[in-house]
Amino acid sequence: MADTTREEDAISGVVERLKGAFSATHSQDEIEAAVAEEHASFIGRPVREFVPVLVERKARARLHESSG
Repeated sequence: MADTTREEDAISGVVERLKGAFSATHSQDEIEAAVAEEHASFIGRPVREFVPVLVERKARARLHESSG
């Protein structure tokens, strides 16, 4: 349970960092959706320690690509 809460807190931090980085080119909903979709891609994976880092990298790349 503590690991789940830690991961959720880390994902919230990812959303906030990406909002700071992409608020000029993407809406809050777009940023949250990108993070949620990337986070969902790790469902069922047994090792959770690096999921927030990987989610941030993938979401950042997705947002960067779509901002032209």
